Amino acid sequence: MWRIAFVCIFLPVIAHPQRAPQVPDRPWDSNRTESGLHAGPGNELKLDPTHMYTLAELIDLAELNNPETREAWAFAKGRADRLGISRSDLYPTLVAGALGATSKDGVLINDKFTLQTIGEYDLAVSLSYTLLDFGERRGHIDEDRAQLLAANFEFNQVHLKIVSRVLAAFFRLQQTQGEVAAAEANLTSARTVREAAEQRLDLGVATVPDLLEARSAEARAVYSLESVRGARLIALGDLATVLTVSPASNYKVQSLDSLPIPNELNGTAEHAINKALSQRPDLLAQMERVRAASGAITSARSEWYPRLTFQGDEDFLRAYGEQSPFPGAYAGANTYHAELSLNWTVFDGGRRRNEVEQAHASQKQAQSAVDRMRDEVSDEVWRAYSDVNTAFRQHDAATMLLTASTDSYEAALQSYRLGVRNLVDLLAAERDLADARSADITARVSVLNSLAELAYSTGDLLKTTARRPAP
Repeated sequence: MWRIAFVCIFLPVIAHPQRAPQVPDRPWDSNRTESGLHAGPGNELKLDPTHMYTLAELIDLAELNNPETREAWAFAKGRADRLGISRSDLYPTLVAGALGATSKDGVLINDKFTLQTIGEYDLAVSLSYTLLDFGERRGHIDEDRAQLLAANFEFNQVHLKIVSRVLAAFFRLQQTQGEVAAAEANLTSARTVREAAEQRLDLGVATVPDLLEARSAEARAVYSLESVRGARLIALGDLATVLTVSPASNYKVQSLDSLPIPNELNGTAEHAINKALSQRPDLLAQMERVRAASGAITSARSEWYPRLTFQGDEDFLRAYGEQSPFPGAYAGANTYHAELSLNWTVFDGGRRRNEVEQAHASQKQAQSAVDRMRDEVSDEVWRAYSDVNTAFRQHDAATMLLTASTDSYEAALQSYRLGVRNLVDLLAAERDLADARSADITARVSVLNSLAELAYSTGDLLKTTARRPAP
């Protein structure tokens, strides 16, 4: 009977296993899973919709809340603990122990077995210490210290990348916000042209096709404005994602006009390259890996030499014994044991030789990686430096173009109202002004973007942003 009850209780549990659907005409019902793992909102940062966030605040929020910083921080802390483990090998190991045991067994004495009861209580202190290992422990410490420094530099590199991603997303948003402002100005210009065409038509000095052409230009301006507004929403979501915020968050950031735009660079390209070679975290981390490989060589070489160790312990032993039919006896005494051992591997089939060669190969590989990264870093800095200078010249040209296009449009509009210019000339001046506005926005953002790339390639982003003691 109990078997029937067992089946009735547990049959519903196994009635819906995680398997494919019975028929191919409907999707699998994922709600039947029993894992308990479901994608839901995590601990996302909440932004104040009434606050105007500056670029420095956005960078600080990203560094504080991005899980990559916490991951790299935990890894670096693990490396620090590993170094502490290696350093502990320099000290002796002291172990205190207590033992209590009792037994009752038959012992063969002459031609019969006699019951024997024995009880022991032992307190002991054991000391072990490696006196001489010809650099093995020191090699491990040097290796782990270099690995810790490499982890610290990698932690800085994570921050550098996060700051770079924030800047890139922020400047994309600034580009779209500037394009929205330019599109709104273009729509205002198009409406002004349409109103001028209506006025001239009312005066009988314009034709209906002219008015229709002006209305068409206004409709194109409305379409362009809605397109850039959609692009701005996407850029807001991209920046929010970098900040580990919901893409649907409502927040505001400072405008492009509030950002200072320099006109020239301080320092030469050679100075920027030297700065990058001395402070780029990824390059410094790779250089520490070369030092770690040197420590591994020291440890591998120590295996060729003997190892001298000391082992000793001191005990207090108290025992009780009894053999029937004799009375029991107690005893207690201090005991000790000490030994000094010298171990030397005479033959190991080439293992030590291969370990040393492997360590040398790892060091050469790490050094080659440093040389390769130096070339790559130098090239990155040179390209970024050149892009900044190009962006400066483009910005100057875009400023001149905007001024000239604005003057040309205003002159064409005034001439059209006076009947000196036709609508075709006015619409051409309007299109040129719209292109000049877009070029000005692009040029300003390009300067900021190129400066950010240069700061990233040299590692200066770590110096120009606020730092906190822990992620």
